[in-house]
Amino acid sequence: MNVSTSLKVRLPVLVLVLEVVILALFATFVTYDDNANAIFQNNETNPMENSLYRDYPYFADVQVMIFVGFGCLLAFFRFYGFSGMVFNFLTATFSIQWAIVIQGFFQFYYDGKIHLGVINLLNAEFACAVVLISFGAVIGKTGPVQLLVMALLEIPFFSVTEWAVLKYIRINDAGGSILIHLFACYFGLGVTFVLYRPSLNQGHVKEITSYHSDILCVLGTLFLWVFWPSFNSALTLKGDDQHRAILHTFIGLSSSTMTAFALSAVFNKKGKLTMADIQNVTLAGGVTVGASVDMMISPAAAYSLGIMGCTACFFGYRYLTPFLAQRMRIQDQCGIHNLHGLTGLISSTAGICAILLANEETYGPSMYQIFSHRAPPVGDPKLEELQKLIPGLKPGLGRTAQEQALYQVAAIFTTIAASTIGGLLTGLVMKLPFMASPSDEGCFDDEVFFDMPADFDIEEALKTPIRCDDKEQINSMNSKV
Repeated sequence: MNVSTSLKVRLPVLVLVLEVVILALFATFVTYDDNANAIFQNNETNPMENSLYRDYPYFADVQVMIFVGFGCLLAFFRFYGFSGMVFNFLTATFSIQWAIVIQGFFQFYYDGKIHLGVINLLNAEFACAVVLISFGAVIGKTGPVQLLVMALLEIPFFSVTEWAVLKYIRINDAGGSILIHLFACYFGLGVTFVLYRPSLNQGHVKEITSYHSDILCVLGTLFLWVFWPSFNSALTLKGDDQHRAILHTFIGLSSSTMTAFALSAVFNKKGKLTMADIQNVTLAGGVTVGASVDMMISPAAAYSLGIMGCTACFFGYRYLTPFLAQRMRIQDQCGIHNLHGLTGLISSTAGICAILLANEETYGPSMYQIFSHRAPPVGDPKLEELQKLIPGLKPGLGRTAQEQALYQVAAIFTTIAASTIGGLLTGLVMKLPFMASPSDEGCFDDEVFFDMPADFDIEEALKTPIRCDDKEQINSMNSKV
């Protein structure tokens, strides 16, 4: 093994430092929230009203997406299966720990402590998803030390951006199209721009898939597909809002799946299906409905958004990903700009349209719950009338639909700018010479960082000639997240 990629000292030292820091922060600042604290329980407490029973099902579903869905999806390269799954495992585990602390200071900090409950873990998993999406842009050409450093820096950038957008700009983004998908995408593109490797533009001999790696990858797709409604609905208002979020997500995913199969067959020279399309483009609908997922957009609109997102994602993989690599020095290894960037922009636009069309005739008084920033401010007589109809309705900012739409636009540009700058700065740190980065020849190769089993013979495997009809699929292998 090349000395520059040895993990013998660098990884243990980094992990030790990170664990000491997190342990110190947990010991100093983290305590239980009221639902997890025994001192607040008495004979009048109803255990079934504990927030655990409301939040844990969603936490468990997103947990499967993070560790199984993303893990399998990232194991698509023939000689990079160990790295794809295991680096995902390591990065996700640290990201959640780190996000509990960093997000905790912004969202759950009061009386000098971060108050910890299952809802914190759920929010931390969303932050973790941001890191794993960004990971897709640099998969195959980074090592575990670099990925831990990326998570270490991206979580604070994300948490500050999320806090600023939600506290000062104040937007509707139930499914995270702006704050999760757009942020993760442009942060990852910023990192990969700095980590540009000219030699990879010509392709890499190990940048291929196999029959078994493709099956494992599509298994990850299925896990993400099945649990995506939980991802989009977890943080929506309980009741009819959450109900609509689940319906819209399923409808959007269904329509994007049907469209993906059709497009894959039409644009394949032999009229066959391409696994890269099935593994990725089918998921586009889940992102595209995100910004308006809890709104009264109608099932037909959710179906249309799934088709639009799938189409944009499909052509992005075919034409935009190669263009970015060859013309703009952005090697998007997994095409995250297509599945999270383009679809995120479509979703954000759809959300703005839904906000402009929202009125009391369609929503009734509950419009001021869904669009909370449009609720009348304190002192407005209309607020008292609405609170009689909806007890517990909080005062808002009194924004008009047009004003809220403009704030949504401001949030999009703010998020893209913050994530791109954060990605560029993080890339510069990851490029430092002591980060155990693989060489160009060592990219997409498990052997660089793992002791491999006896049946792993990469040289013998590479001797197998590639059929002509396989070359088209190999050219589309950079499209897996």
